Amino acid sequence: RQWRTSRLDDRVALVQSIAAGLRSGRDRLAAVAVREMGKPIAQARAEVDKCAACCDYFADNAALMLEPKPVAGTAKRYVAFHPLGPILAIMPWNFPYWQVVRAAIPALLAGNAVLLKHADNTTRCGLEIEQLFHAAGAPEGLFSTLLIDNAVADDAIADPRIAAVTLTGSERAGIAVGAAAGAALKKSVLELGGSDAFVVLADADVAAAAFAAVFARFQNNGQSCIAAKRFIVDSTVYDVFVERFVALVRSQRVGDPSDESTQIGPCARADLRDGVAAQVRDTVAAGGQLVLGGSTIDGPGFYYQPTVVCEAPPGSPMRVQEVFGPAAAVVRARDERHAVELANETAYGLGCSLWTRDTQRAYTLAADIEAGMLFVNSFVASDPGLPFGGVKRSGYGRELSHFGMHEFCNVQSVSIEGAIE
Repeated sequence: RQWRTSRLDDRVALVQSIAAGLRSGRDRLAAVAVREMGKPIAQARAEVDKCAACCDYFADNAALMLEPKPVAGTAKRYVAFHPLGPILAIMPWNFPYWQVVRAAIPALLAGNAVLLKHADNTTRCGLEIEQLFHAAGAPEGLFSTLLIDNAVADDAIADPRIAAVTLTGSERAGIAVGAAAGAALKKSVLELGGSDAFVVLADADVAAAAFAAVFARFQNNGQSCIAAKRFIVDSTVYDVFVERFVALVRSQRVGDPSDESTQIGPCARADLRDGVAAQVRDTVAAGGQLVLGGSTIDGPGFYYQPTVVCEAPPGSPMRVQEVFGPAAAVVRARDERHAVELANETAYGLGCSLWTRDTQRAYTLAADIEAGMLFVNSFVASDPGLPFGGVKRSGYGRELSHFGMHEFCNVQSVSIEGAIE
């Protein structure tokens, strides 16, 4: 109640202090992520930097996003944006800082409070975020990390003090949280899994596409919802793309995530590594061509070789499931129309990357792509200025931009007859 009536300038000042804390504590925070979930250290630092930039963006733009919007008419009419109340944020381990910050900062600037239920294997990251808020001078209880398990999370959703819930996680978790929120008649935003297509058309810059494809698939050890997972390549450039892509993947340095030179570290858990291994094995058994990798790596840590499977057949795990680890499926498309059909064959609809020199054609194709985000001649990435979210079984609602800011607002219509201007 105290926060919702606070001045926006005071909320902005807090967010600016949080950004400063992120920057000054970057190396320490990054090291925590490396220890807890195996992110390569250079990528962990970049994640903390991105969180600080997100704070900057919303601090700079909150006033414009939250100011009442006038509506034409005979009466004085406008739309106002008021906070809903405490928001429960259930967040995953793979980007343990970014996914919390991108959900929490707009909600807090809108006047809400946030309670975080982090993944069990990134508990320390969750506590570090809470400490950042305390150090920045946040009022007591404005941001709290709850050390609770999934069963208790259902009770938290049902608690009348919780106004809404946001989840980034698996499809299974989304079904459970969506059901619990629906039973309590509470707003929910679900950012779930993806099996993003990376579509290379006949007129694409194949060299640039292959170079980008490596980071698009293997960033964060391949453990990203928006990582490219299915590489759909026009038959006329298929062989050239595969040759370049495989050579670049082979050159990736696998090793200790605390080593500055490491590009691919371990999977975060044994079950995740074993799941990727099973998906690759079953796809090859169904007729896919294993051209690189395909095995676990002996020794400490949950390592899996960077893997490429070509001609992954219809219905095989790497075509229909989300692959959350360092393995890529490459599929041949007959032509442009077939490539779009293949991109849309998945039950997911988070992001898509489309490579073509004909940008006018890309505008037309964009309407045919069943995904919440389409990036042309680049890989899919989250950006504070763009709404983030998907369709189909990738969830609903949006984070980031003014769309994300307004998800947890009471978008109130006001009409005043006889108002004196």
